Amino acid sequence: MFKRSFAASKDRAGKARKVSKRSFRDDAKQRMREALNEATTPETSPSIGGASPKLNSAIVTIVVGEDQRLFAAHEDVLSRSPWFATACRDQFFSTPGQRRISLPDEEPEVFSAILEYLYKGDYYPRLLHDKKRSTWSLEDVQDPTITPRSEHPDDHPKKFVGFNEAATTYHHGVGDYVLRDTVIYCSALRLGLPDLQRLALRKQGLQTGIDVATILRSARFAYANTPPSDSRLRAHYLALVIRSRKTFRRSGTMQMEMEKGDTQFFFDLFVAMCNHIDDISEIGNVRTPDINK
Repeated sequence: MFKRSFAASKDRAGKARKVSKRSFRDDAKQRMREALNEATTPETSPSIGGASPKLNSAIVTIVVGEDQRLFAAHEDVLSRSPWFATACRDQFFSTPGQRRISLPDEEPEVFSAILEYLYKGDYYPRLLHDKKRSTWSLEDVQDPTITPRSEHPDDHPKKFVGFNEAATTYHHGVGDYVLRDTVIYCSALRLGLPDLQRLALRKQGLQTGIDVATILRSARFAYANTPPSDSRLRAHYLALVIRSRKTFRRSGTMQMEMEKGDTQFFFDLFVAMCNHIDDISEIGNVRTPDINK
């Protein structure tokens, strides 16, 4: 009588050990569903170390600038900005695929940086931190003596604006070049993105080789697009002029701008200069003459 061995029964493929037809693709779909259920919320965005954007979030079209450049973004990513969250709610009943937000006064280059920040938590050039030296720097910024050109050469006139044009952007509202990080800061203020404001301000502080005319033009832009209650960007320009006062004192552009006036910037600069002199006097224990005597 034939007896089935233990080894034979062990190696035999029975129905109980048959591989399910569910396979890897079904398992991947299940993992995708679980990931979507645990996906990010506006409070846990990539910019603060959260998960990836929802893959099933509605796509919103953003029309930017005078030339109506088109951008597309996930609604949940845009909604991390209070301004965009309100705009998306206003588009709630629109047909999917036809949700559209218009930003006619925004510059495409600036909005592209903002969109990059919303997705990645930073924008090019990224901010790098050297922990050993406790210093900050910008990643692989190109040679500032090289003049970069727009992808659309007809967008603005080709003109030289300083030693570091890579740090500037052409603003149609101004009709000239201004510092890119300043424009990003002001846009972030309008959109309710305080972390982006701080990032832009830190990056601007690392820029060098900017000519006097661009600095003064950018300061005017900053004063025109920030309220008095938001003093960080304004204070940055005041401190910059004071630190570089020898350069500005020799500048004919500075003289023309001061004679032109019509901005709060120069009175604030006068007050800041006075405070700076007072601080130096106190440190050096220097007595200033009393002009009332």
